[in-house]
Amino acid sequence: MSTPTDLVVRRGAAPLILSMPHVGTAIPEEIEARLVSPWLARKDADWWIDQLYDFADELDATIVRAHWSRTVIDLNRDPSGASLYPGQATTGLCPIETFDGEPLYRSGQEPDAEEIKARTAAYYQPYHRALSEEISRLHNSNARIVLYDCHSIRSAIPRLFAGKLPVFNLGTNNGASADPELVKQVANVLTSSGRSHVVNGRFKGGYITRHYGQPENGVQALQMELACRGYIPESLGPVSEANWPVAYDTVFAAPTRATLLSVLTACLVFANG
Repeated sequence: MSTPTDLVVRRGAAPLILSMPHVGTAIPEEIEARLVSPWLARKDADWWIDQLYDFADELDATIVRAHWSRTVIDLNRDPSGASLYPGQATTGLCPIETFDGEPLYRSGQEPDAEEIKARTAAYYQPYHRALSEEISRLHNSNARIVLYDCHSIRSAIPRLFAGKLPVFNLGTNNGASADPELVKQVANVLTSSGRSHVVNGRFKGGYITRHYGQPENGVQALQMELACRGYIPESLGPVSEANWPVAYDTVFAAPTRATLLSVLTACLVFANG
């Protein structure tokens, strides 16, 4: 089985970590050969998030970025396979369908329990080991650090949520993963943006936020789920290989980048406070 040698870790000194578990698009040949469509397998990636947040280098933030596609394994799911949103449609640890419910694998080619276990060891554990190491490294020299989990999703996916998602979706596991004062400061930035936002709406934070967030011990964890229309010229409705993903446009993304810079600055102010 292929190994995640291309896991990207940018080490910074600031008490801020950006996690990017869904930006990867690489798929090992032995898995891709069993898929219905390589495009479907990459359809639900967090497109261009690494470019959107590339200013984080200037903040001297640490960045942990995935290389492999979420179709290989979803780094933001509970490794036990337990659903993070019981009763709601979602995808699993090794997804077998897209967000829209389309099958990813040809019939009979889905990963079995043994393969899921092997993928967990080869792809999931290295990412989380790197994340844990960076949290420990920064926490050793800072009383408070902020883990900021970066995500995006199409603005309208009827199978997952009704209507149109707000542009900014901040998740803190219903307040369990971050200090209320930090959440308030970030929410104030989002309000000032003049764009739609919600705190702990449809997306309350995935496994990374829920597992690592320990505000009582100085580790604050936030998830930011961005609706794609906030940073790329997304057309609402069904997408196809002909029109998705939309190309990244720095001019179009500029207002959202400015807001996100203010969000991360607020996180640093809190951590250094």
